[in-house]
Amino acid sequence: MTDFNDPIIAEQILHAIRRKAERIESLRIMEVCGTHTMAIGRHGLRRLIPENIKLLSGPGCPVCVTPAGYIDNAAALALERGVTVATFGDMVRVPGSRTSLERARALGARIKVVAGPAEILGWREETVFLAVGFETTAAPIAAVMETALEEGLTNLSFYVSLKTIPNTLKILLSDTETGIDGFLLPGHVSSIIGSNAYSFLEVPSVIAGFDAMDILGAIGAILDMRISGRHATVNAYTRVVKVEGNPRALTLIDRYLEPCSQAWRGLGRLPGCSLKLRAEFSSIDAGQKYGLPGLDEKSSPGCQCGEVLKGKITPEECRLFGTACTPENPAGPCMVSSEGSCAAFFKYRS
Repeated sequence: MTDFNDPIIAEQILHAIRRKAERIESLRIMEVCGTHTMAIGRHGLRRLIPENIKLLSGPGCPVCVTPAGYIDNAAALALERGVTVATFGDMVRVPGSRTSLERARALGARIKVVAGPAEILGWREETVFLAVGFETTAAPIAAVMETALEEGLTNLSFYVSLKTIPNTLKILLSDTETGIDGFLLPGHVSSIIGSNAYSFLEVPSVIAGFDAMDILGAIGAILDMRISGRHATVNAYTRVVKVEGNPRALTLIDRYLEPCSQAWRGLGRLPGCSLKLRAEFSSIDAGQKYGLPGLDEKSSPGCQCGEVLKGKITPEECRLFGTACTPENPAGPCMVSSEGSCAAFFKYRS
């Protein structure tokens, strides 16, 4: 079995990257996935690659792009309606514009952390599941929706704030201020949507895993394409990602969810980059069931998460980083999530 963290092979790849980097002026690569951001920090890769290669953190952390108003609405559901709110653990400490789930729980709200959406199927109390994430979590959430509908579980509903990656990449590329030269594409999302989903990209892009050599190999491949003046989408994670993706998962997503335009925190309303429940399944739509208000796009004062997620600044360039915003006292979601770019920079900055 290949050791994807072999230090000797990693150093050989690094040597090749350093040598080739001398042939270009600069290269700006955006890693779209929050897991990549954490892995890059954990392995110290930003300090090892040449200075003219910049790794930019993108909007691939689902918690980070969840609107503040969504958090406020979820907290109000638990506090004012007496509903049990089920959520992934990363969401609990994320600040809304008025409160957080953590504060609501301290006031007596029933906020339960789950490892996966299927846990709620055995519950009997009135429950709202916070359906947050990208295509990776959209599929298992859709599977639980299907079970809830088939079994007539009228106590369960879903507050949907799901996002999608491909159209988001188009929008990022259209922003000339960002100057993205290539993408390190997400392995988890790609296992669902497949490598064909990126056929529109016109910059060098590589789907990669999360070990040191996965990431260094992807950087090397993007560098090679930049030097030769060509572009392609390379699947370097074939042990997990297939051309067609996961047909069963894609069918489930399409059956229960459809594209829409919703707010992304720090990025505004991105057309066609979110998912909502199809109208015929309104009985399990928490937004309609409880008449929840529209989403507030406000961010915490001074927080520059949006600029970080667009790749326009690094976390360390945010004026709040490490002072008014720390993991113990986060001003924005990028410092809260285990996949947040600010959390990664703070944790691995030394």
